[in-house]
Amino acid sequence: MADHEGEHKKHESAAESLIDKITEKFHGSDSSSSDSDDNKDIKSAAAAVKSKIYRLFGREKPLHKVLGGGKPADIFLWRDKKITAGVLGVATAIWVLFELLEYHLLTLVCHILILALALIFLWSNASTFINKSPPKIPEIIVPEDIVLGVAAAFRIEFNRALAILRDIASGRELKKFLAVIAGLWVLSILGNYFNFLTLFYTCFVLLHTVPVLYEKYEDKVDAFAEKAEAELKTVRCVQYQGFK
Repeated sequence: MADHEGEHKKHESAAESLIDKITEKFHGSDSSSSDSDDNKDIKSAAAAVKSKIYRLFGREKPLHKVLGGGKPADIFLWRDKKITAGVLGVATAIWVLFELLEYHLLTLVCHILILALALIFLWSNASTFINKSPPKIPEIIVPEDIVLGVAAAFRIEFNRALAILRDIASGRELKKFLAVIAGLWVLSILGNYFNFLTLFYTCFVLLHTVPVLYEKYEDKVDAFAEKAEAELKTVRCVQYQGFK
């Protein structure tokens, strides 16, 4: 265990020193051909050392790219704290309304419409008595291209899911088949203890907390995972020799 941890730290320190050299080369050297060759050599050496560093699930890309990049990844990793906090706040409010207060969707929509219509109606009629202009109610029209775009995106994802299920059922990949069966079995067990909304909210909160915590303690988690994998391999070897 200590050997794996020491080896992991050696790889990380080597990668950091090579990256520092690359930075010094870019800032401290002139644009000659020999220096550019040195920079290429250092870059390739740094990439080789970094490839030896153990990463969870064998990933090679940064976590931001693994999550798809762009705005969704920024939200999951709390790059924009206001938007992420707002998304979690809305999700929490929906869960409290429907789960704790036992609201129904139709009841909630009707109550919101009653309140909004009553306020706008009273404001429109009271504006003549308080000498203020009546509220300007915008004309809302859903564009056709947005609806077609959402429908097309849903169709593409639905067809992709069907293609994946077809490949799994065809018996080509046993590991993927067993993984899907195990995942569905776990979901069926969780469904006995949680309703769909609570389960969805729990997954939603985990999706907005686990990735950012992993990114913060990435080196420690990867080192622990490497030690756990090494111990698991040792146990398998011992069991295999025992069977012999």
